[in-house]
Formats: sequence, C-alpha cells, structure tokens
Amino acid sequence: MKSAHEGTEREFRSLGVAILVVSDTRTLEDDHSGAFLERRAQEEGHQICGRVIVPDDVQAIRDQVRDWCEKDEVHAVLVTGGTGVFAKDVTPEALEALFDKNIPGFGEMFRMLSWQEIGTATLESRATAGVIHRTLVFVMPGSQGACRLAMEELILPQLDSRTRPCSMGGMVEKL
Repeated sequence: MKSAHEGTEREFRSLGVAILVVSDTRTLEDDHSGAFLERRAQEEGHQICGRVIVPDDVQAIRDQVRDWCEKDEVHAVLVTGGTGVFAKDVTPEALEALFDKNIPGFGEMFRMLSWQEIGTATLESRATAGVIHRTLVFVMPGSQGACRLAMEELILPQLDSRTRPCSMGGMVEKL
C-alpha cells in the first residue's frame, strides 16, 4: 500500500486547531484526552488556538464552538466527550444542529475502526463531524483510546495538506 504522502509535491500547511473537552468532572490538570489531542496536533505542526473544558450542556457546547468557528485563524475544532447514549451525553445534539454540512464518513469510519478494538461497545459511540462556518468540526468520544484512534487514523491524515489523493486540510479555503 502506498504512503499517504508518496509522490507528493504539496507543501505542509499548518492549521489552527481548537480543542473542546465536554465533561462535568475533568479539569485541565486531569484531562488526558484533550491534552493528547493538543500534543498530537502540535507534534504534526498545527497551531493550538485554545483548549477549553465545558460541562455537558447544549448551550455551553454551542457557544464555545460557535465562538471558535467565527475566527479566521481556527480551521478545525476537535471536540471530545459527551457522545454516548446516556441522558447526560448531548454533544452530537448540540453540534449537529449547527452543521452547514455533515461529514458522515467520519463517524462511520470511526465506528468501523473502533469495532476492531472494542467490539460491540462501539454501538454506544455517536462520533460525528461536519463543517460550521467553513471550519471542520470533529466530535469523538472522551476516552483517550477513542481520541488516539480518531486522531491517528482519521483526523491527522485529513488535516495534513500533503495527504493523497486529497485532504480536507489541504482545501480549507474551499469549505
């Protein structure tokens, strides 16, 4: 299988990335999933525009994501937490209503890959993605394993402008 960058002449483009952690219990000090997303985005050459924790509250989630999506320097928002099927899990409801365009393949691929690691527990995941005001928004479960899977296998390759045959990160100006 060819490398995602094989035969490419494209230059890397650093994107602005913001990270939202949805949790009633985490703080920046004990938030391992958000810290992981931040570290990996930086390691890949992207700029961090913010990392915030908000409670499992529809309005708080919407307000923070809207604020970031209105800023020209933010190209992608990574949201972790609140994607389960339990009463307190409201992240998909909060954000899917704001999507200008859905990216159904993200959730589909996340669940397919997740199946290989956690089996039928993947049915509880409502990972989703979309575009809000020309900004990519990726929503994933709150566990560090889920964040690792989403980031390494799906998000980072799509944020990398060199990925062949194409990447969303390479075309953010066309969103």
